[in-house]
Amino acid sequence: MGANDRIRVAILGIGWRGLVLTKEGAVMPGVEVAGVCDPDRERLAAGAAEVEKASGRKPRMETDMRRLMDDKSIDAVVVATPNHWHCLAGVWGCQAGKHVYMEKPVSHTLSEGRTLVNAARKYNRIMQGGTQRRSSGRIRKAMDLLHGGVIGDIYMARAIVFGVRDSIGFKPIEQPPSNLEWDLWLGPAKTQPFHKNLVHYNWHWFWDFGNGELGNNGSHQLDVARWGLRKGLPTHIYSTGGRLGYKDQAETPNTQVATYKYPDGTILTCETRGLYTNDEGGVRWGVTFYGSKGYLSMDPKGEFKIFMGRNKEPEKDPGTYDEINHFGNFFDAVRANKRSVQTADIEETYLSNSICHLGNISYRLGRSVTFDPVAEKFPGDAEANALMSYGYRKGFALV
Repeated sequence: MGANDRIRVAILGIGWRGLVLTKEGAVMPGVEVAGVCDPDRERLAAGAAEVEKASGRKPRMETDMRRLMDDKSIDAVVVATPNHWHCLAGVWGCQAGKHVYMEKPVSHTLSEGRTLVNAARKYNRIMQGGTQRRSSGRIRKAMDLLHGGVIGDIYMARAIVFGVRDSIGFKPIEQPPSNLEWDLWLGPAKTQPFHKNLVHYNWHWFWDFGNGELGNNGSHQLDVARWGLRKGLPTHIYSTGGRLGYKDQAETPNTQVATYKYPDGTILTCETRGLYTNDEGGVRWGVTFYGSKGYLSMDPKGEFKIFMGRNKEPEKDPGTYDEINHFGNFFDAVRANKRSVQTADIEETYLSNSICHLGNISYRLGRSVTFDPVAEKFPGDAEANALMSYGYRKGFALV
């Protein structure tokens, strides 16, 4: 791998999540953060400073990830960019012979997810999704119990994400700050003017860059829900909602309900609430599984309770499994060069994140949609199929 068998990694995107992974990677045994990348030079410098502080080594700094892709001494890349960059960065990484750790949602559109899976397989690269709950000892315990029939036949799962999102207001069009390479930040997205509601967090609420709360935090809860149901992609989807309670510059809904149905009748729902709300059974983020014998309710940290029949008191706590370091698990898989080592292979994360995209497509069309999970298309629905992908800007394309 690199000198002294260290895995040399480059972190692409030094936002909140990228900085967390930068700090974690800088002190991880057998790992060297050899490069950092961000089109914002202030963030870039902050990331490099953290690496040097933690490891005593100054990483290579680049505003354009392609320069790090060309560095043959780098073994792996971590993609922590805004969503619209995910697929392009992941495919470029595979083509450059690098393994890829991809933050959720792994793709910005439905078709991009399959593109990532295909690239990982074609180039024989390890690609792991940042769905950390797959490595939780407590959640893995809950999954084994569910799959062992603890609550009987599971007929429904409900994912919720309740968290207040204040209005982002309106920001005027202006010149980008001198520290930001705006064209690189836009990357494959269409050319458009700069305003401060895009950089650096609220891009989540604009369709050209993000996927709303359903794709943001909903992606974690839907991954757990699909895992528990042991299902792939649904066939019937309906989502409704809106940007309610205030008017601002954002485009994605702050309140949304998505319902998914499988051929055997199993139901999956996800609800996001961005305004003031009550809890649901004491949980504001999490998943509840409903079975023929009872139900299991879980919070975002994986703490769960099992209620059987009409009992109002939970069953005795069944314990937990050992925790797995999710980021470290990626490097273990790279060293072994085996997908079987991974807790969150790209195929699993792709399927879960695609459920977010399906819900958003229904929401944007304002109607229900029917999906073919085998062909991965909407049969006879040109409008829905058109929302599965978008054209990349010249200079930022897949080859």
